[in-house]
Amino acid sequence: MKPVRISESEWQVMSLAWERTPVTAAEIVGTLSQSNAWHPRTIRTLVDRLVRKGALRAVRDGKRFLYTSKVSQETCVRQESRSFLERVFGGEQALMLLHLVKESDLSKEEIRELRRLLSEKEK
Repeated sequence: MKPVRISESEWQVMSLAWERTPVTAAEIVGTLSQSNAWHPRTIRTLVDRLVRKGALRAVRDGKRFLYTSKVSQETCVRQESRSFLERVFGGEQALMLLHLVKESDLSKEEIRELRRLLSEKEK
């Protein structure tokens, strides 16, 4: 399956689909119109776009449609991470990791875990 590019706004729709599957358009509209003050028509456009992109599946259930994700959250996170890595760090994973470590306020436990992971990488 071809990777699906999901916009920032579409991520919010997908998050509901991953969390509440199956979800109705009314549930999506109700949740996102409250949290974002988006117009219902805007939200329905996002849902329709995700169906056309192949990220959501729409199944008729009487007079309504039930939406489920066709792509996993893990797959989308992986795709978005690769895209971010290429755009911002030229694909250099080490540069990204170094930047994140330098800029993060890490707890002692997180630092221990990083050391453990790096130690495993050396083996």
